[in-house]
Amino acid sequence: METIKIGVVGLGTVGNGVVKMLQAHQAKISEITGRNLELACVVVHNLKKHQTADLGDVQLTDQIDTLIDDPEIQIMVEVMGSIHPAKEYIIRALQAGKHVVTANKDLIAQYGRELVQIARENHRDLFYEASVAGGIPILRTIDNSFAADKIQRVMGIVNGTTNYIMTQMLTKNWSYDQALSSAQDLGFAESDPTNDVEGLDAAYKMIILTQFAFGMSLSMDHVQVQGITKISAEDIAEAHQLGYTIKLLGIAEEIDDRIAVSVGPVLVSDHHPLATVQNENNAVMVTGTAVGDTMFYGPGAGELPTANSVLSDITTVAKNIALNTTGNTFNSYRQETVLADPTDVVYPHFIALKMRDVSGMMLRLTEIMTKAQVSFSRIIQNQLGDGNARVVIITHEMNDQQLADITAAIAGQANMQLLASYKVLKNA
Repeated sequence: METIKIGVVGLGTVGNGVVKMLQAHQAKISEITGRNLELACVVVHNLKKHQTADLGDVQLTDQIDTLIDDPEIQIMVEVMGSIHPAKEYIIRALQAGKHVVTANKDLIAQYGRELVQIARENHRDLFYEASVAGGIPILRTIDNSFAADKIQRVMGIVNGTTNYIMTQMLTKNWSYDQALSSAQDLGFAESDPTNDVEGLDAAYKMIILTQFAFGMSLSMDHVQVQGITKISAEDIAEAHQLGYTIKLLGIAEEIDDRIAVSVGPVLVSDHHPLATVQNENNAVMVTGTAVGDTMFYGPGAGELPTANSVLSDITTVAKNIALNTTGNTFNSYRQETVLADPTDVVYPHFIALKMRDVSGMMLRLTEIMTKAQVSFSRIIQNQLGDGNARVVIITHEMNDQQLADITAAIAGQANMQLLASYKVLKNA
């Protein structure tokens, strides 16, 4: 049986998982692909850090040229993370005639189009299933299973760290700081959690999902991003009182052939399937014209779940090599990128305010809402004990421009402060 040699760049959590699964599942992979897959080398940044790694006869090196310059290595697996030097390594590998599998969401979101073009020019495969939602095969599912359907919306929980934090805040009544500390202790959050908690990680994933679902290429400037750092225990408790759970959702939706993409806290009905997704798990809902709503659920991170997605890409490349069909783009769907206007994006909203508990304040708030042509659906008022009241409103549907007008008007009031504003998921 012909052998396909593989080089892995990076030996962190995912890299270790890839090595373990390659070694443990060789026989099954060979049956599926008709080729024997052999791990030839592992490239790391710091050799001393990995001296105890159990790699058997596999070469461990800190020299990327060992992999790039070896003509027998046909597939490079990049699981080192970060944009640089990963981008440069991938370009060199493609130009050297190697196929590439990567889990690098930041890189693919920002430079995916450039890398795909280089892969196409060199007739090489470039796959990145593991870049979104860990062990959930969502990209390949959208590309294959929804090829004949018109996708209307892709929405979901695509960051396990924030979902774990939000779960603990709800179920254990923890503060944000307590929940974050627990996530860090368990390895779900980095020592610097900014990318996760500010919504950037989820935004990168939504950029990739948008390209697959709608064929439109976005930059971070095109995504409306809000993190979870300002969500309070009061927000969570009041949402729960009203029958909702707050989740950090990524939403990409097509509105009259225009695209709107956002990441932020959203109130989800307790009866909605996404409300049941707990801890570090992810879930992605795809809504198609033909199929309706479908949901894909599973672990969003972790050594073996993410490595499994990497192995699925490796297996696909090996099949393509065996059939001599390499050089195809992972996803070839392309449309002109047209962004929706703020007036196009319509949702009910949860708005929390701190107001002086004096006569006339509710009238003033009503005037602000009336001027913006927005009506109330539900109102809760609680005394804060310092001469102020906390007022929570669920509005009827309004667009982003109306929300901006209300926010600006509230900011101009001396005795009124906006504490929070979140979307409420429609039809939930």
